[in-house]
Amino acid sequence: MSERRRTDPIPLGGGDEPYSKGLMARALMRVGVSAVRAYEVARRIEQDLFSSKKDSIELDRVEELAEDVLGENEGVAAVRRLRRYSDLAELDLPVIVLIGGATGTGKSTVATEVAYRLGVTRVTSTDFVRQTLRAFFSPEFMPSIHYSSFEAGRALRSAEAEEVDPLLHGFLDQTRNVLVGVNAAIERSLAEGWSTVLEGVHLVPGMTAPISDALVVQCVLAIQSEDAHASHFWIRDIASEGTRALDKYLDHLSDIRYLQDYIVERAEREEVPVIWNKDREGATSAVLELVLTAAERVQPV
Repeated sequence: MSERRRTDPIPLGGGDEPYSKGLMARALMRVGVSAVRAYEVARRIEQDLFSSKKDSIELDRVEELAEDVLGENEGVAAVRRLRRYSDLAELDLPVIVLIGGATGTGKSTVATEVAYRLGVTRVTSTDFVRQTLRAFFSPEFMPSIHYSSFEAGRALRSAEAEEVDPLLHGFLDQTRNVLVGVNAAIERSLAEGWSTVLEGVHLVPGMTAPISDALVVQCVLAIQSEDAHASHFWIRDIASEGTRALDKYLDHLSDIRYLQDYIVERAEREEVPVIWNKDREGATSAVLELVLTAAERVQPV
């Protein structure tokens, strides 16, 4: 049996749990309704309960009130997502979400938000695995893991570099090494029945090991515009207060985007969805839609 994801039931009130406007607003925000609009719906439900002298509400009535506040299309869609999240919470399978993509495409931000909305408490990155491997394996034994993904070609011996594309060859060598640790981490999660969201540049479509006995969703994030891609590094530099070397990423932006092209090409070949990250909410919603759709395919009818 899988460890239940930490998702709250839809807060409809009744029994020992009185209706909570705050919990309802939070539930609506989890499915993509903006904070202001979510509180408007939650307040409208509270008023409806007061006028009808009831302590609980049916989901069909929530849908009617959501339509009044949000409009027909958005209201129906929001409540449908609530139902789908509720069904997902009952799924007795670990959920493994793999979010790949080149450096600076927003993977960690989206992964964290996806995990929160799914109630998944285990979020990790392939870079964390790489850092762990670096502590155990010297540069002489496993040189590629001691460089950034877009600099791993520097680990190649000069003779090798002359015969192959050093940027791509170094990245793939690093990826193969890191995926050994990634696969071990996934196996451990599955053995314990834990759901996990894993993100990283090394989650290259077609290179990850098959995963069984879990609901597995893999996707790739990408940035269409070079300027938009560069802006991600500026934003990250501000958010991290300069702890990550901005100049290094900007100086290697063409290499990073070269690797992005390769990863996207592999994703298309392996039929792994590519999500063009234009904004956090849009990318997060797209990943969650993949998870919910995958869950519906395995749910008993």
